[in-house]
Amino acid sequence: MGNGILVLCEQEGGQIKGTALELLGKARELAAQLGGSVTALVMGTSTPTGVKGAQQIWCVDGPDFQAYNTGPWARAVQVAIEKAAPALVLATSTVATRDFFPRLAARLGLGLATEVVDLCVVDGQVLGRRPVYAGKALYDVRVSSDPAIFTARPNSFPVPADLPDAPAPEALDVALTEADRLTRVVDTLAPETDVVDLTEAAVIVSGGRGLKSKENYDSIIRPLAAALGATPGASRAAVDAGFASHGDQVGQTGKVVNPNLYVACGISGAIQHLAGMRTSKVIVAINKDEEAPIFDFATYGIVADLFTICPLLQAEIEDLD
Repeated sequence: MGNGILVLCEQEGGQIKGTALELLGKARELAAQLGGSVTALVMGTSTPTGVKGAQQIWCVDGPDFQAYNTGPWARAVQVAIEKAAPALVLATSTVATRDFFPRLAARLGLGLATEVVDLCVVDGQVLGRRPVYAGKALYDVRVSSDPAIFTARPNSFPVPADLPDAPAPEALDVALTEADRLTRVVDTLAPETDVVDLTEAAVIVSGGRGLKSKENYDSIIRPLAAALGATPGASRAAVDAGFASHGDQVGQTGKVVNPNLYVACGISGAIQHLAGMRTSKVIVAINKDEEAPIFDFATYGIVADLFTICPLLQAEIEDLD
């Protein structure tokens, strides 16, 4: 029977991401009930900053780990699991973990539950709660393997204010095989914007078909998002119409998001869009059609013309500064 919790922590430029601190806080809460310590695993740097809440930090660095690559990363996490022998492995649900965690689970013969939005301990076992049927329902899943592996959606857990500083990091040696190096990363491109990625954003302002043009999207959604410190998003209809890029798309065929605040402007609320944002903590809908389905799921609804309301909201928010 394993003991303790291993947390795969994302970093960018050596700085630990907020999503990692969420998981470290939740891991400490679970470890208090399960017993054992919390180990943070950081890829791509030997000197991470901002790690809190872990009793130890293991770092994997070197040319093979600077950018995400399926084989080396799967091998590194495998080595960490074999060394730590944890009862539980946690990671944020990202493009990378959706790619290599199934491979890792199959290689080690372990169970994997993905996209959970809550974790708790019941009768000494960890339960994960995850949405199904495009977010229409939630169900609890228990992983019977030892260790159990869970990935969680970003923004699922609050970051505790009292997380203690972690000790100095230790290097974790990972010996790669030729099979681990079947692919290689030849280049990486930095994002052209400095806004937080949709999947990690705490606040999102999305625009739909009701904006009518790319010019309106750029002059209404982007400034309102900037005023809120939010990330701009879009419905599939808006993306198909050329108002925004596919990288901005929220929904079943775009990105699944879980922000604290989601502002939907001119979005009717088709099931495909709801599938990508229904778990948002607070949903504000702005639509002049009072029969729009989005109002059935909104925390707050504004039945009005977005071309009038959005600039007013932007002005009010900017006045608060």
